[in-house]
Amino acid sequence: MKNSLSRATSQHRSRYARLSLFYFCYFAVIGVFIPYWTVYLHDVKGFSAAEIGELMAVYMLTKVAAPLVWDWATDFSDSRIRMIRLACLLTTVCFAFTYVETSYWSMMLIIIGYGSFWNAALPQMEALTLNHLGDRANRYSQIRLWGSISFILVVVLLPFVIEASGVERILDAMLILFVLMTISSLFVPNDETPDTKVVDTSRLMDVLRKPAVWVFLLACMAQISSHGAYYAFFSIYLDTHGYSRVFTGWMWALGVAGEVLIFIVMYRLIQAFGAARLFVLSLMLAAMRWIMLGAAVDYLLILIISQILHAATFGLFHASAIHLVHQYFPRKLQGRGQALYAGLSSGLGGAIGGLLAGYGWDSVGNEMTFYISAAVVAIAAGIAWVFVRESA
Repeated sequence: MKNSLSRATSQHRSRYARLSLFYFCYFAVIGVFIPYWTVYLHDVKGFSAAEIGELMAVYMLTKVAAPLVWDWATDFSDSRIRMIRLACLLTTVCFAFTYVETSYWSMMLIIIGYGSFWNAALPQMEALTLNHLGDRANRYSQIRLWGSISFILVVVLLPFVIEASGVERILDAMLILFVLMTISSLFVPNDETPDTKVVDTSRLMDVLRKPAVWVFLLACMAQISSHGAYYAFFSIYLDTHGYSRVFTGWMWALGVAGEVLIFIVMYRLIQAFGAARLFVLSLMLAAMRWIMLGAAVDYLLILIISQILHAATFGLFHASAIHLVHQYFPRKLQGRGQALYAGLSSGLGGAIGGLLAGYGWDSVGNEMTFYISAAVVAIAAGIAWVFVRESA
């Protein structure tokens, strides 16, 4: 009995380690992409704020269609993990063409290519991870936190590489990390059971008709949309206010460090307060954060506090949202539920936020763009407070 228990414990640890490795590599690339990709587009390619906003919006739009198309393809595949690995490989291949692009339009096509496959992989991985966890789904955050740790390492170390070798190294860093992400997918354990592959469309529509579910999805879209100016222009914003790129890297790292702490204790917070209350709280704190960032970026203490709030505006938000998706969509609908969450929030919400931020940045000003972001998410918080519940 003792040997059997020890073997089961060892298998659980190995499974969690292999899942964590993928998240570590996947979000390491995001540690380059979110803070520094727009810097590359601005400094090396010479694109304007509006063009950068359009390119980031196109990238975000790939999050709308790609997860749903890939989930549909997975229904006809005999292996979810095989589809994850294929998506990672095609992401790397498409991104490699960035080295030979010569224009704005070719860059857009490349972004559509690698963005589609990159964004198709994660929802399937989320569903696979939750299937592995089973009735211990509240432990998801303890696996996901390794993605935040890798993000911190990258945003802290990459500025030193950029200072020493130039902004062009951003491109090299992304390609290397995409290769590592693809390799890490080969170690992800499989978890195929017959009931995870067939989706009952009528049951999916029954879920989506519930007010708690569609209000929840719209609130997710508003939350990510409100992050558009932050994700697209935060590094540029600090640069124009006289902060160094090394300092900017530390600010990104500070925000994600708070996110890591939230992930560590998230399962206890969910048990104590419930995912729905934490979800609404994350929206309220996002509105507060954008007001602070727009009004007081030159005040170091306020800037630091606004970055610490990233623990709530992303960490608390994402972990509670994943938990609610897991509740709202039964096991057979897990992949479709994760695809809808990713597509409508990070996809459509991110595209709208990035596009409007790009146009607003030069036309209405940096500060006003953040104030508008705050207003959007504040309205979403009020509606979510009324409708979003622990169980749909």
